[in-house]
Amino acid sequence: MTRTKNSIDLSLPKECRLRKSAEFQRVYDLKQRASDEHLLLFVARNSLGITRRGISVSKKHGNAVRRNRIKRLLREAFRLSRHQLPTGLDLVLIPRVGSGAGLEEYRQSLLKLVNRIARRLNKQQRLGK
Repeated sequence: MTRTKNSIDLSLPKECRLRKSAEFQRVYDLKQRASDEHLLLFVARNSLGITRRGISVSKKHGNAVRRNRIKRLLREAFRLSRHQLPTGLDLVLIPRVGSGAGLEEYRQSLLKLVNRIARRLNKQQRLGK
């Protein structure tokens, strides 16, 4: 497949994933979070120049089939929105129990929350915290 200059890369390379529990723990430990009715989002800066995501779906969401469906929806929401997100962030996405969100709700939530917390991180950086 050939790409034109204006086309957007919608692939999801391996480098865009948080894989190790230490990577997840680093994001949790920084305690930068935002939430709405569909998602709880933890964010940390990284020095890689790419935005990576990790997904955590608890057993409160139901059996493995339901949890895997939620993970697929969150992966797809991230894949479709990746080009609109600020770079250099590590994200941990945690869906809210009982929200009943679909792909579009997760996508809108992700964009809204990442932009909100990115503004907060930029403000803290300017203030020297």
